[in-house]
Amino acid sequence: MRSSYKEEDVILLLKDITGMVQPQSTEEREKSIQSGKHYSEMLPIEYVPSEKYMEAYREALKHYAGQTANAVGVLADKIMARRKDVVLVSLARAGIPVGILLKHYMQWKYHVNPIHYGISIIRGKGIDENAMKYILRHHSPEQILFVDGWIGKGAILGELQKNMINYPGVSAELAVLADPAGITELCGTHEDILIPNSCLNSTVSGLISRTFLRDDIIGKEDFHGAVYYDELREADLSYPFIHYIEREFRMENKISSIIFRDKGIDEVKRIAENYGIDDINLIKPGIGETTRVLLRRMPWKILMGTEFEHDPSLEHIRRLAKEKNVAVELYPLQHYRCCGIIRKLADA
Repeated sequence: MRSSYKEEDVILLLKDITGMVQPQSTEEREKSIQSGKHYSEMLPIEYVPSEKYMEAYREALKHYAGQTANAVGVLADKIMARRKDVVLVSLARAGIPVGILLKHYMQWKYHVNPIHYGISIIRGKGIDENAMKYILRHHSPEQILFVDGWIGKGAILGELQKNMINYPGVSAELAVLADPAGITELCGTHEDILIPNSCLNSTVSGLISRTFLRDDIIGKEDFHGAVYYDELREADLSYPFIHYIEREFRMENKISSIIFRDKGIDEVKRIAENYGIDDINLIKPGIGETTRVLLRRMPWKILMGTEFEHDPSLEHIRRLAKEKNVAVELYPLQHYRCCGIIRKLADA
């Protein structure tokens, strides 16, 4: 699979389906998803980021680069304390920049150079079996460590745990930078921080699309698919993002201590009950997911933690909501700073 990443940084086990899929608008995809079509069978239209996107991204870098770098360091330290001989397997696409940052931090601090793969896992469809076969032909099961950006509700972790029953010896543990859901200890922080790359799409992810799975294009022996957007190369921020975070790397990292009374999914279920929402997939908790709802989906409402009403790190959320005419409601959130709720389309 082509990408704008160097092969020494990541080996992408994906099928290049560039030019084979007609991308669809946000409105078309939202209607299809809410009518029952799986999100992995469609691809969004990807544009050069607008100034609105870029402002959100620049603000995220300004407010969260230090915390992101600290989370990379904390997570790398935890990984190295557990196992020295590790193969990083990032979940495409949000996990890939995180995997590269972890690899670079390990090279910088520990002088090790772990192999790093990018593979697809799709909620409701599972992990790419052909990619797993490839990795297990070259590495032992106990070397594999899955990597992602953050945990919102924990759906992908649940998918991973379900799938790993078929791979004896492979840990279903998921290493993430931020876990406000309180599900895993293998995280950089339990705080709800914004990983800045969640503000952009392919232009901060090696110019590749989200992953794709449909029988007419992905055969039985194929890896899951992705598109390479060569036409966006002038807007590519994949390495500027990596380098910006790396400038904040430190040898010693600050570990945050947060103790939750319950899990993030419990809070999501309470929100669903309070607002009469019967599909919790419409509820996207955490700063990263809320940002994505505002930029990529059709939002109904934004919930903002009561104590974060004027927090400068959420300014991009307030501004995007205002631009899209989406209500922001103060809510006593426990795990998350904010939460995006997708509009249910009555005519879906």
